[in-house]
Amino acid sequence: MRCPKRAWSFCLVATCAALAQGSTAPALKDTLVALEKQSWVAWQGHDAGFFAGFLSDDHVEVGPRGILGKADIVAGVGSSACKVESYAVDSFKFTRVAEDTALLAYRAEQKTTCGGFAVPSPAWVSSLYVKRGARWVNVLYQQTPIT
Repeated sequence: MRCPKRAWSFCLVATCAALAQGSTAPALKDTLVALEKQSWVAWQGHDAGFFAGFLSDDHVEVGPRGILGKADIVAGVGSSACKVESYAVDSFKFTRVAEDTALLAYRAEQKTTCGGFAVPSPAWVSSLYVKRGARWVNVLYQQTPIT
């Protein structure tokens, strides 16, 4: 990378960040994609215990029902209000936002009903992870229906 004299400190930081990301990004992407896929298995299986550990205590979910927190999600997953007949997730895009923060964006399709109403599908998903202690936890989940 060739840097102008006045921007050398920015270039040094950017180069170091790129090198650090390059050495760990593929492994971290695989780890987070695996976690995300596990969350879909847990969603289909009403596994509230998985979500209790998977979501951060300050988790925020933005969806058709508005803005929900961790307790809402854990209770909802554990209830029989929703029935997930099938789902598919693909087209994962990984972005390392900071050393302890990463974003997955992807496409999700599901045949799910909640309270007798169909969940909008397909959708683009944003799922933000933060490393807290030794674990990566989900702090934000958001879906945008594809029209």
